[in-house]
Amino acid sequence: MPMVDIDWLKEHVEVPKGLTYEQLAKDLVKVGLEEEQIHASQVTGPIVVGYVVDATPEPQKNGKTINWCHVDVGDKYNAVDENGNKAPRGIICGAPNMAAGEKVVVTLPGAVLPGDFRIEPRKTYGHMSDGMCASERELGLGDDHDGIILLRNYGFTPDEYEALKPGDDAMHLLHLDQPILEINITPDRGYTLSYRGVAREYHHSTGAKFTDPVVELNRKAPDLTGVAAGTPSDIEVSIEDDNPIHGVPGCDRYYARAVHNFDPSSHTPNWMRRRLIRAGMRSISLAVDVTNYVMLDLGQPMHAYDLDKIEGPIVVRRAKVGEKLTTLDGKDHDLSPEDLLITDSPNGQHGSRILGIAGVMGGLYGEVTAETKNVLLESAHFDQVTIARSARRHKIPSEASKRFERGVDFALQPAAAQMAAELMTKYGNGEPSEHPTDVNNTPARRRPIHFKADEVRRVAGLDTPVNKISDILTDIGCMVAGGGNGEFSVTPPTWRPDLNEPCDLVEEVARLVGYDQIPTTVPPAPVSGAVGLTPDQRHRREVANELAEYGMVETLSYPFVGDADYKAFSYDADAIKPVSVEIANPLAGDRPFLRREVLPTLAHTVQRNLRRGIENVSLYEIGHVYLWDPNAPAIPALPGGVKPTEAQLKALDAGLPDQPLHVAGILAGKAEESGWLGVHRDVDWSDAVEAVQRISDRLGAHLTLSQPAAADVPAQWHPGRAAKVMAGDTEVGMVGELHPHVNEALEFPAHTAAFELNLTALFATLDGKPVQAKPISTFPPVKQDLAFTVPDTVSAAQLEAAIRKAAGDQLESIQLFDVFTGDQLGEGKKSLAFSVVFRSADKTFDSQDSVTVRKAITDAAAELGAQLRA
Repeated sequence: MPMVDIDWLKEHVEVPKGLTYEQLAKDLVKVGLEEEQIHASQVTGPIVVGYVVDATPEPQKNGKTINWCHVDVGDKYNAVDENGNKAPRGIICGAPNMAAGEKVVVTLPGAVLPGDFRIEPRKTYGHMSDGMCASERELGLGDDHDGIILLRNYGFTPDEYEALKPGDDAMHLLHLDQPILEINITPDRGYTLSYRGVAREYHHSTGAKFTDPVVELNRKAPDLTGVAAGTPSDIEVSIEDDNPIHGVPGCDRYYARAVHNFDPSSHTPNWMRRRLIRAGMRSISLAVDVTNYVMLDLGQPMHAYDLDKIEGPIVVRRAKVGEKLTTLDGKDHDLSPEDLLITDSPNGQHGSRILGIAGVMGGLYGEVTAETKNVLLESAHFDQVTIARSARRHKIPSEASKRFERGVDFALQPAAAQMAAELMTKYGNGEPSEHPTDVNNTPARRRPIHFKADEVRRVAGLDTPVNKISDILTDIGCMVAGGGNGEFSVTPPTWRPDLNEPCDLVEEVARLVGYDQIPTTVPPAPVSGAVGLTPDQRHRREVANELAEYGMVETLSYPFVGDADYKAFSYDADAIKPVSVEIANPLAGDRPFLRREVLPTLAHTVQRNLRRGIENVSLYEIGHVYLWDPNAPAIPALPGGVKPTEAQLKALDAGLPDQPLHVAGILAGKAEESGWLGVHRDVDWSDAVEAVQRISDRLGAHLTLSQPAAADVPAQWHPGRAAKVMAGDTEVGMVGELHPHVNEALEFPAHTAAFELNLTALFATLDGKPVQAKPISTFPPVKQDLAFTVPDTVSAAQLEAAIRKAAGDQLESIQLFDVFTGDQLGEGKKSLAFSVVFRSADKTFDSQDSVTVRKAITDAAAELGAQLRA
């Protein structure tokens, strides 16, 4: 994200004296430029200018030569000799460019450099070094570590260099003591990746006077409007795009201007070097630094070529299959036919030599070097999509591509070249050409937008006067016509490619009026009649709450399954795939289908928890499954931008898969683990059944279990420990233990229990009628325990139903509390013991009443082959 230096910003906009970076951040956030961070200096002093009095080379045994130097750092910081007089400090320096008579940057004891590197006196190479002469990298000013900073070559004018005195504060001199603001910008506002853009936004926020530097630069730039055809120019340029993306040419303007007799030994001025470094860019050479500076200042990426190495014409074209390029970073790239290239024409071969990937990065050939005397400045406008794709394809994002892919002002190119030429003339003694080349296929003006002022109120809720709307749009650079009837013809400025529709203009008005001025209104719900939750929504919440109260944890999983899931759960993949929804572009290639049950995807979450050391897991999930009907009609392709008709919506619904709501749960590990003196019990089928029974009780669903024969149990369930869940005659799910093969495939503990219910089918069986509460009897209850010996083919539910029917209204509660099997009962027999409570609504139960009810129960049980045990 861009860095904002107040010292640089004030060149384009008036800022109040003493403006702090904290206040600047507050001002910019008002117009949508958010503060990322205010970077404080990582350097603390004392760091001063030093004059090297002498430098004595001392060869070392390791082959290295160090310099024993005496450096004058001013009376305030100089050492004190044995006579009490001030004397230069003794400093060891291994830099090859150290020499007597130079002015250098000295970090004195007590200074702290980036990386918490503290400077202290230390004995080294037989001397006490009382400070350090610093390089750029040590101060965090750049990457150069080949030698120390020699202020003679650091961009100061002769007068400025002469004025530097030993002991002067080098931190202030190099702006090491200044913070800098980093801002975050949205992708649609690429113009703010420049000081020109940020200054404009500061003007919008505060009303400070803004001066657009482009106006004066355009006035100075060579005027090509009256130049006759065929007039010689700096170089011939041809744009030949035979493969435009989405029909948009990759380059619609290419402006080239030469600077002759440039002095390649010229140094980048200190102020420019400092600004580049604070913006996060390293100083390379004057020619390259100038192009980077113009990009940061105006927002126009530029490129500098060695004009003597280039043979015209320059051809801007798409890459051909098989072409390759080695970029400036030394990496080789196989080019795509979508890549836009800058090429020249050696030996008359038209566009045969590749100079670089347009708008992204240059190649090794044609770059400016220490011998370049004639420079060709490239200032072009490239298509956003073309540049973005190339930068991502080759993984070489650059400062240039960052700007081009967000949109660059297509009228900025002559001004940018003019600014670069002026800087190279002033600091490099160059001679700018007055015959630039401008291949310009951009429109003369942007397409006007028909804009109604009422849109601001309708979309943003802001009651803004028409005149203020007009003033805001004019201030951001738009040409505004009309307005008498509240309607405008608005032509956006060339630097705002994001303004194309009326809604974009509404956003600009809202942004500059202030988002904080938009009223907060809660829209009324567009409903009539009954409001609140539907019965199914209420039931879903009841299921979720009941399972959570049971101790289970709700989770969500992606509904994607594949061959691995089918194999783990013993599904027949050949049978299930034709009735499963297959995704055209799956997130994971090995899971291209949507689930038909929740358990396979919930199992992944359980598996992940077990593998991360959570031994006891009880999770549930409520979600949709997707049941594809191979015979369903094809889904129609509906037109965009219009509301579908009722017939079209019905056709769409008919082709969609059925999507019932399911709930599934998996319990693994310990069901009870209450300490070393407590109960330890592993999970089994009964825990899953308990969860289903709780759901049944919460919904009033009266669910029952029906255990099928072992051969009829689905393959993923244990054949002897699983049952169907029934709501009357409707099967709504399964409950029990997972098959051992499933546990083994998923690495689950033995006896892992699970359940899955079709909530859509279950909710359909609920009548929704209110429950009629019975009066509470004030008469005492009678409790009895009844144990029956029954054939093992008789279920506890069957016997319980018989008891309930026989006891009638006198029965208050019944609870199975024991199941026993043993040799003493006989083969094929089991004992079921129930605790029953009787209570009369109108009298106290006596012994005769108990005998009567007891006899009715035993007679009813006898019809099932049950005998009351003594």
